[in-house]
Amino acid sequence: MMLDMRLRRAGFSALLVECRDGEHVEAWRAEIWRRREAGELRVTDIVPGARTVLLDGVAPGTAELLADWPEPSVAQKQVQRLVEIPTTFDGEDLSEVAAIWGVSSTAVIDRLIGTELVVAFGGFAPGFAYLRGMPEAWSVPRLAAPRPRVPAGSVGLAGPYAGIYPTASPGGWRLVGHTDQQLFDVRAEPPALLTPGTRVRLGPA
Repeated sequence: MMLDMRLRRAGFSALLVECRDGEHVEAWRAEIWRRREAGELRVTDIVPGARTVLLDGVAPGTAELLADWPEPSVAQKQVQRLVEIPTTFDGEDLSEVAAIWGVSSTAVIDRLIGTELVVAFGGFAPGFAYLRGMPEAWSVPRLAAPRPRVPAGSVGLAGPYAGIYPTASPGGWRLVGHTDQQLFDVRAEPPALLTPGTRVRLGPA
């Protein structure tokens, strides 16, 4: 059975794979990466998004090749490394998140500590990872007006995602805590600690 996706051209040498949801994005990203490493596919960059995977630098005939693949299996995809982020849950929006969820602040912390997250994609700023894995019922709205400055290391929630600010910047995510973990280092390879597919757990500092 083929995956319910669509392929679109994106410029001269790029393709956009449109998927149903985040899990299918991760399945396609992992399968494309695996086949590229095995020499079965030529593609320069693999860039996942919320419901898309952008492939840049593809060889002629790649669209036909992808269309013939069987559906990538989410359950059988390669197990990625786990990164534990020591987190102090002292965010100024913690009580508001608790009110939105209808639980205590302690219950919010317990839920976040007990949930394994996965890097869906990066964006917004170098090293900023959108972390999926929270139930849809836990989605929270962004702030009505973004803060002019969110400190580096702040852990926040917005919509269905969690995220950690790698550097100080404006932002409208609801802050639930902070970490001292360095998330982006231009001298490292790769520079970002949290790359797509990486499993993440927020733990007590």
